[in-house]
Amino acid sequence: MELNELVGIPTETVYGLAANALNEEAVIKIYRAKDRPSFNPLIIHLPSISAIEPYAVLDPISEKLAHAFMPGPLTLLLNKKDIIPDLVTANSKKVAVRIPQHPLTLKLLDLLNFPLAAPSANKSGYVSATSAQHVIDGLGIDIAYVLDGGLCDVGLESTIVEVVENAVIMHRIGAISAEEIALVSQLKVIDPAKSDSPVTPGQMKSHYATNVPLYIGNIEAMIQEHPTKNIATISFNKSYDGLINGHQYVLSPNGDINEAAQHLFAVMRLIDDFHFDIILTERFPNEGLGRAINERLERAQAIHK
Repeated sequence: MELNELVGIPTETVYGLAANALNEEAVIKIYRAKDRPSFNPLIIHLPSISAIEPYAVLDPISEKLAHAFMPGPLTLLLNKKDIIPDLVTANSKKVAVRIPQHPLTLKLLDLLNFPLAAPSANKSGYVSATSAQHVIDGLGIDIAYVLDGGLCDVGLESTIVEVVENAVIMHRIGAISAEEIALVSQLKVIDPAKSDSPVTPGQMKSHYATNVPLYIGNIEAMIQEHPTKNIATISFNKSYDGLINGHQYVLSPNGDINEAAQHLFAVMRLIDDFHFDIILTERFPNEGLGRAINERLERAQAIHK
C-alpha cells in the first residue's frame, strides 16, 4: 500500500480504516474520512508481540497479557515512543496497540515496515462495520480499496486495558472479559467512567448510534407505550407478543452469546436501512460478551436520551 492511502481491513472484531501510523498526512485522512474528532485517539496494529518494541514500552504485566491474548481482541494502552506521532494518540503519551487475529490482515502487516493506525471503518459515532460491504456503503468514496476478509468472527470492538500501579484499568469492554484479565494479570481490574474526553479509542458517551432512536428496557412494556409506531425489536433468543407494526430481530435463537455479538452491528445497520420509527432492545445476560453488548447498546441509546 502507498504511504498515505486509506484501506479497509478485516479483523476478528470489526473492519478497520487503516493507514500508515507514522505518516501524519495519512493519519489526517483517517480523521477526515470518519469525521472523527481529533481528540479521539487511534489504535495502531502490528503483526506480532516482538514488533511492539520500536513503538511502545511493554511492561511485564502487559507482556503477560499480550502472550495470553494476542493475536486476538485485546488492545493494550502502553507508554509510546517518540516515533509515534502525537496526532495518532491525541497528544497522549500512551498509545493503544493491537495484534488482530485475522490471517489476511496479519499477512498484510507482516509485509509492511510500519504499523497501521486503524479505527473502525465507519463514520464517527455510527454503528461499526462488520463486513466489507458495510465499509463500502459508509466510506467507499474516501478509501483506495477494501480487503474483503468475510464477516467478522467476534463482531464487537476489542477490549482495551491499561496496566497501572497494582491494577488494570479496563477502558473498553470487549470479548476479553475483566475476569480473564484479572486471572492472567493477578491484579484488580477497574472500570473507569465513560467520558466525552476519551484517553482511549471508542470511549465517547454517545457511540455506535443508529439513525433510528434506540431504547433499552422491557420490550413488551415499551411496545405497549408506542402502539402507532413502526417498531424494530432486538432480542437475544426470544420473540415477543403484541408487536402489530414492525419486525423482530432475534440475534441467536439457540441462545449463543457469541452468535448474538457477531450479528448485533449488522442488524442495527439493517434496521436503519428499513427506516423504522424506533428500536426497542432488551438487556442481554450481563457477563462475558453479553456485558460488552449491553455497553454498546447503552452508548447507542445515549444520543437519543
